Amino acid sequence: MQREAIIPARADARTDTRADEHAGEVGTPRRKTCRTLSDRLRDAVLALADGHGSVKRHTEKAWASITFAGTRHELLLVFEGVEAVEAGETLVADLPTHEFAIPRQLVADAVVTAVDHTLLPAPRMEVACELLLLEDA
Repeated sequence: MQREAIIPARADARTDTRADEHAGEVGTPRRKTCRTLSDRLRDAVLALADGHGSVKRHTEKAWASITFAGTRHELLLVFEGVEAVEAGETLVADLPTHEFAIPRQLVADAVVTAVDHTLLPAPRMEVACELLLLEDA
């Protein structure tokens, strides 16, 4: 099964203080929404780039072997501007050896599959990467 998500920019659910229809007053913090494995993975990968960049595409496929089960994730990240591109270069260098801390998951493989730099009209970099996450018992 393959799922593809295009992630729009959104406010952080933890700091969203819009009125909840069940809350009695405006400004009451909304209940936390359940964060998925994909949400946690995107956050962890972007944290390697100091929060710079955005996820342009994220696909997820179920993966299994005789002894392990998990998911294979493909991400396309976009970095725009000088500072963001520098952070993206750090991500490219650090991703393969980074020790992720995602609850109940082991990152068995993390590779950068493509990098596309553009300098004009403004610095921009696209990074494609694949990560294999295994369920930790």
